[in-house]
Amino acid sequence: MRFLYISILLFIYNAAFAQQQAAIIPMPANFVAGAGFFQLNNNVTIGFNNDRLKAVAYYFQNELLSQKGITLQQKSSNATIMLMLKPVKKNVDSNAYQLSIKPDKITVSAYHPRGIFYGMISVLQLALTGKNNQIPVAEISDAPAYAWRGLMLDESRHFFGREKVKSILNWMAFYKLNTFHWHLTDEPAWRLEIKNYPNLALIGGIGDYLNADLPAQFYTQAEIKEIIAYAAERYIKVIPEIDMPGHATAANKAYPEYSGGGAAGHPEFTFNPGLEKTYSYLTDILKETNVLFPAQLIHLGGDEVSYGNEKWNNNPDILKLCEREKLKDNAAVEHYFMKRMADSLYQLNAKAIFWDEMADADLPKDKTIIYWWRQEKPEQLRTALGKGYQVVLCPRLPLYFDFVQDSTHQYGRKWNKLYNPIAQVYAFDAASFANSTTEKQLILGIQANIWTETVDNNVRLDYLLFPRIAALAEAGWTHQGKKDFKAFTTNLGQHLVLYNKAGLYYYDPSKALLHPEIPMKRKKPLNYKD
Repeated sequence: MRFLYISILLFIYNAAFAQQQAAIIPMPANFVAGAGFFQLNNNVTIGFNNDRLKAVAYYFQNELLSQKGITLQQKSSNATIMLMLKPVKKNVDSNAYQLSIKPDKITVSAYHPRGIFYGMISVLQLALTGKNNQIPVAEISDAPAYAWRGLMLDESRHFFGREKVKSILNWMAFYKLNTFHWHLTDEPAWRLEIKNYPNLALIGGIGDYLNADLPAQFYTQAEIKEIIAYAAERYIKVIPEIDMPGHATAANKAYPEYSGGGAAGHPEFTFNPGLEKTYSYLTDILKETNVLFPAQLIHLGGDEVSYGNEKWNNNPDILKLCEREKLKDNAAVEHYFMKRMADSLYQLNAKAIFWDEMADADLPKDKTIIYWWRQEKPEQLRTALGKGYQVVLCPRLPLYFDFVQDSTHQYGRKWNKLYNPIAQVYAFDAASFANSTTEKQLILGIQANIWTETVDNNVRLDYLLFPRIAALAEAGWTHQGKKDFKAFTTNLGQHLVLYNKAGLYYYDPSKALLHPEIPMKRKKPLNYKD
């Protein structure tokens, strides 16, 4: 009887610890709870077996100091927290890690510093969500379902600045997201300093989506380098978007000699594909951009050109181009332009990324990545996969975070009365879009996009991002068979406490009345990116 009683107690005890895995979002692939705790305090030391891990240790030390006031010291050997880089093997996942938490020692091991970093993020989450600085004993082995786990921020329509971008990068790292897509150029403004063409920022950077007269706001190249280094410390690659041949209004305001015109609703919307100097101009821009952004990935847009290419029909330069190259229509002109600009990028040893319109352009499949964003056009995804392009899935439903989260919300976007609640973000299954093993291998991962027509302040940005960023993380990292929305919702409660501590204004579906929707501070009729 006594044995039965002890067994029941141990079962309850271990079940309680098992709940602690919930503090780790995204949920690990394998989590085995043990008995007891590792006590985190100023006597704990941290060490590593390879100098490549020094930066990871330093990151963890600083996070604990800033968030918990705990001062871990580095120790060359026999530290209580040890980071262990294993000998390299072929075909191992650089994101994978093993985490062993015992009452007297924590060991994180992986084949790559990136895996060590993710292991330490799991430790950090347990430290921040636990009580009394106690980390539950457990054995964890983990690796992501997808290599690409991204978030896009549109700063052309509204500029948020480097401190807000750094905050977003911090939270991305906290949730093991690894790709920051930075939408820096579009109709409202150009946000990137280009030395060869300073007016792009000085004139093109004037205004935003709601106010065309705001003083120029943009990132200097020094600030870009600072942010990229900050992201790299968190194992996040930063991908810029230089939109072309459409969405070029701000650039054309700065250098009108390269404009291909526009339409009534989108004036000066395009670059001019009929002028040879347009290609050298844009190539110069890409050369500077490629030096600034070491990921060697640049998004070239390629979407919605038909919104503003009306003047192409009677532009003499473009008519000559059509005659010379035997281009039958504006779509052919667009593809000709994109092939040339993509080739300029390929010669810089970089890959080109495009929105799904460019799946029709027959670009080299080994140097091109397609973003499928139009959920109402599944044929574009089928075309991209059928041609062998690597693909990132970011369909508006459910992965556009400018869409509202609740039927009662009115300041964001809906699609035929549909919107993007956290449950649908969480349930997104990238693998379900593949019709074969080959197609599954071509799907790099997923990304959420935040367009900012309705986001003109940091509070509203936070409201749209949190807690959906946590659901995005689990949709991209956790294998479908391991996902459990009920458990996720329960576990998310511990992270909402962290949002409160960080001063974030977030949407809590269980307490919607306490977290009403934050509107824009300024008003203007919406003109959404479709």
